[in-house]
Amino acid sequence: MTETPPGDAPEEPICSAKGCRAPAAWALRWNNPKIHTPDRRKVWLACEEHRESLTAFLDRRDFLKDVVPVAERDTPADA
Repeated sequence: MTETPPGDAPEEPICSAKGCRAPAAWALRWNNPKIHTPDRRKVWLACEEHRESLTAFLDRRDFLKDVVPVAERDTPADA
């Protein structure tokens, strides 16, 4: 049997909600127009339980650009 050395295993994406350790299912891509260029995208990850609350938080501030499955988080929006 082989062992994977610490730090070599891919990390499972975890929800960005405070205190949540659930696997992420969604990528919330956003940007703050006051400090980011228009093409810049920051990403928060969300589990099923926190998707709505994190989306609402970003949307209220007009930061939310789109929500995609976590596997597509690095795919350009126009692809």
